[in-house]
Amino acid sequence: MQRQTEASRITPEILSSLPSPCWLLEESLLEHNLQILAEIKHRTGAKILLALKGFAFWQEAEMLMRYLDGCCASGLHEARLAQEQFGKAVHTYSPAYKEEDVARIASCSQHMLFNTPAQLKRYLPIAKAANPALSIGLRTNPEYSVAPAELYNPCGLYSRLGTTIKNFDTRLLPLLDGLHFHALCEESAEAFEAVLAAFEERFDSYLPQMRWVNFGGGQHLTKEGYNREKLIETLTAFQKRHPHLTLYLEPGEAIGWQTGVLMTTVLDIMDNGMQIAILDSSAEAHMPDTLIMPYRAEVRGAAMPGVKPHTYRLAGNTCLAGDIMGDYSFDTPLQIGDTVVFEDQMHYSMVKATTFNGIPLPSIAVLKKDGTIKILREFGYEDFRDRLG
Repeated sequence: MQRQTEASRITPEILSSLPSPCWLLEESLLEHNLQILAEIKHRTGAKILLALKGFAFWQEAEMLMRYLDGCCASGLHEARLAQEQFGKAVHTYSPAYKEEDVARIASCSQHMLFNTPAQLKRYLPIAKAANPALSIGLRTNPEYSVAPAELYNPCGLYSRLGTTIKNFDTRLLPLLDGLHFHALCEESAEAFEAVLAAFEERFDSYLPQMRWVNFGGGQHLTKEGYNREKLIETLTAFQKRHPHLTLYLEPGEAIGWQTGVLMTTVLDIMDNGMQIAILDSSAEAHMPDTLIMPYRAEVRGAAMPGVKPHTYRLAGNTCLAGDIMGDYSFDTPLQIGDTVVFEDQMHYSMVKATTFNGIPLPSIAVLKKDGTIKILREFGYEDFRDRLG
């Protein structure tokens, strides 16, 4: 099942035709990921949903829904987007719902998942009145995770995400159709197997009364080297133990993984003990996970500092002192006006981006499978102004 990584088709000529900065999605790379997920579906019978929190590229809804079974949403706005733009099943979960949103969310959704017994008991009557066919689930906390940092650990100490077995209210069982857990972040099939074992250890006795189980996301399903055979074995074995259950996976990052870039331009170069290239983009505004997680974004044609002859600190164009992408080395000196391309910027970066400091959001473009470029959106002053009032 292991596939070779698809090659990027982005050429210097394509980059020079784009407004800067610009997010550029490659349709062929997106479809490559979707084909991998389709094979997992085919071999396991599991259903796969697009997690909009990680990849909400609704302009590619037709392709996405050709392969996937719907979307999972985190609240009213994502549920509406899923219903209006994607047109397949909508599964909505939020750590806490606002009463005024419950009926609208229920009417947009096929599944509605609650975080605690208290929220379920409080809002189930409203949700069912709005959508009597609504399937109801509860998020559980399996109390086991191998997340790489506490910031991304849904099962950490004092976590607010999901109901532990200690707090599970068995009186809710007649009201529930399914259970959910999400305990992974950029993890392996082996990590999923371990979390699933912890979930079954705690909640297995309730599964005979369920219709479905949602395993959440957080797995690098489409990353080269991910052990998909192990995942398929784990899902198949679980299904054999519980043949009456429908199984769901909710990847977000794995769908957008390595499907596009953020193209930026060098605005200035200064020397303050080292060469610093200031770009027309921002780590803080456009690539927040490079500061929050943190992680080092790959730059096309660059290496770690000192590996190649010319080392630069790549920095953003805001007033934040720490608005720095990192230090990179290049074969030739950077010049003002040069293009700098950050790889793998389709997931999370786009959905988290802000207009901090009034920095315009990058434009959005698609490299179509036929080789043509389509500019989907360019952002201007009005986009900054109107979000503030």
